[in-house]
Amino acid sequence: MENRPQRPARLLSLDALRGFDMFWIMSGEQIAHALAKTTHWAPAVWLSNQLHHTVWDGFTFYDMIFPLFLFIAGVSLPFSLEGKKVNRQLYITLIRRTVLLILLGFVVNGILKWDGYSNTRFASVLGRIGLAWFFAALIYLNCSLKGQLAWFLGLLIGYWALMVLVPVPGYGAGVLTMEGSLESYVDRLLLPGRLHDKIHDPEGILSTLPAIGTAMLGIFSGTWLKWNNVERSMLKKGIVLFAAGLILLLLGTLWGQVFPINKRLWSSSFVLYAGGWSLLFLSLFYLLIDVAGWKKLAFPFIVIGLNSIAIYLASEGLVDFTYTANYLFGGLIHRIPENWQAVWAAISVTTVQWLALYFLYRKRIFFKI
Repeated sequence: MENRPQRPARLLSLDALRGFDMFWIMSGEQIAHALAKTTHWAPAVWLSNQLHHTVWDGFTFYDMIFPLFLFIAGVSLPFSLEGKKVNRQLYITLIRRTVLLILLGFVVNGILKWDGYSNTRFASVLGRIGLAWFFAALIYLNCSLKGQLAWFLGLLIGYWALMVLVPVPGYGAGVLTMEGSLESYVDRLLLPGRLHDKIHDPEGILSTLPAIGTAMLGIFSGTWLKWNNVERSMLKKGIVLFAAGLILLLLGTLWGQVFPINKRLWSSSFVLYAGGWSLLFLSLFYLLIDVAGWKKLAFPFIVIGLNSIAIYLASEGLVDFTYTANYLFGGLIHRIPENWQAVWAAISVTTVQWLALYFLYRKRIFFKI
């Protein structure tokens, strides 16, 4: 067993990890917040606090959700491109996917409720995923592993150099505040429409460069998992991923002493630190699901992960799950103690969302981009 190259036809752990990541965005965070407010139980309060973004420098679990999703997209890429010819049609497919993600990002931002150019935000989470994934894919398709590593290091070191060496009018060089950073200045100068924070956008132009690095970390991980070799069993692969995650956490922490870990700037140290946590989560899910075979326990997350884009778009305001949940469960919820109603109301929303995804799963309907 140990001397046989092993790789499952599909990494269920990747679907489950994607679903775990999306669970918190679609409504899981509301359950945690309501539970903390109702019980004041220390673990619940801790989790609730972790489900908020840091104001500027620092790191919480919530700061990891976006880079983890982008990392997962990178892990999937070596598998999805396996056996495909690198030709004009493939590049057209990559461009089409990127453009579609950018357009869907506009929809999530509310472009269909057009309120004028100056009130419309054009940068978006989906847009960043599309752009970072696209350029990471170009590097993967056109460079050897050494070339990919060179690009990865060049992007992170180059971004660091730009942020600390290029002066910003009125602030000078190396000012890493929301107002004075080069990233914010470039957004104010070049990004059309409304910025998320008026003077800064967390999905801005310049910070897309290190975000490509996040996708490339996923590509390196996917390449490692896809690599068939008699010397590398699935167990060994998972252990190596775990060890690599610990190393990245250490490197990110050290770099963070001079270039702070900052999600809004997507700092180079943030790429390494968030990448470290992403690798730890991937290795854990991989070892438990694909190696140890805990597939049944992972099933609820797999259902979410197989339609992650659909539930993201729906939960971002395109579908009113709260109305449906209240219609189905409101009468029952109002019969329980008032201080627990918010908790069960949040759980009811998650239940409706999951049942909708399960319906799509049973019908073999999967929305892919």
